[in-house]
Amino acid sequence: MSKSFQDIINQDKRVLVDFFATWCEPCQMQAPILSEVKDVLGEQADIIKIDVDRNNALAGQYAIRSVPTLVLFKKGEVVWRKSGVGQRDELTALINQHV
Repeated sequence: MSKSFQDIINQDKRVLVDFFATWCEPCQMQAPILSEVKDVLGEQADIIKIDVDRNNALAGQYAIRSVPTLVLFKKGEVVWRKSGVGQRDELTALINQHV
């Protein structure tokens, strides 16, 4: 059984959501950076990708106006967000800040 978006962001673990689009070049640059962040953090945080073209309602719910937009959730609450490409060290430090 797959978890819903709400189930995923409501967990105790921090969740970084990458709102992206397949046609977006900066989004393609963000993907390997997020992979590196996941390698550094391991099980401390989850990173999920949401395609805004396939999930219009969800993108609208979180007022995503440009891609990539990164949103960090902790127990269902937005604790940080940024539009544009985030760098590995910045993202790792930020996620560790919100323990």
